[in-house]
Parts: sequence; structure tokens; C-alpha cells
Amino acid sequence: EKKAIYDSLKRRAKIVEVGLNSIPGFSCQPAQGAMYVFPKVTMPEGAIKAAAEQNVPVDTMYAVSLLESTGICVVPACGFEQEEGRHGFRTTFLPSETEME
Repeated sequence: EKKAIYDSLKRRAKIVEVGLNSIPGFSCQPAQGAMYVFPKVTMPEGAIKAAAEQNVPVDTMYAVSLLESTGICVVPACGFEQEEGRHGFRTTFLPSETEME
């Protein structure tokens, strides 16, 4: 049973990685032993400017917008002490394979 769970987690990680990498402006590295991925997102200049005007990190603005428009909840990358200019979020791959496909 443990092997089946482990193999399923590996497949789910790949589903998320491939799916995120198919989105223009997204870059996602393979998961490294945890049950989440941390894609980098190229934010449009307009979004960066709007976030600055609201005094909110652009990652946070993106995460809130994603939640409000789709119900998808992600954790903004700004909470993880990112390099200057790197934007993105953290998300898990815990839903079932069927739900993810």
C-alpha cells in the first residue's frame, strides 16, 4: 500500500509540473521530496504596478485574485523570502489523480 501511495504522489507531482509548465509565463521545477511545487510566475508589468499602488506584494494580489475567481487556494511566494524579482506561489498536489486530470 505504501508503494502505491508513493507512486501515485510521483504521478500527481508530474501532472502538476507538466500542467503548470504548459501555462505561458509559468516555470515549475520537479517536486523535490515534498508534497508541493513552487512555480515561478512572470507577472505583467501592469500587475506589478497595480500591486505596488495598493502596497501589496504582487504574489499576494495574484493569489487572492486566483482564489476569488476560481476557488483555487495557493500560498504567495513572497512569504518564503524569495529573491528580488521572483514571483510565484506554492501549491500542493494532494488531490486525487482523477481530480487533477
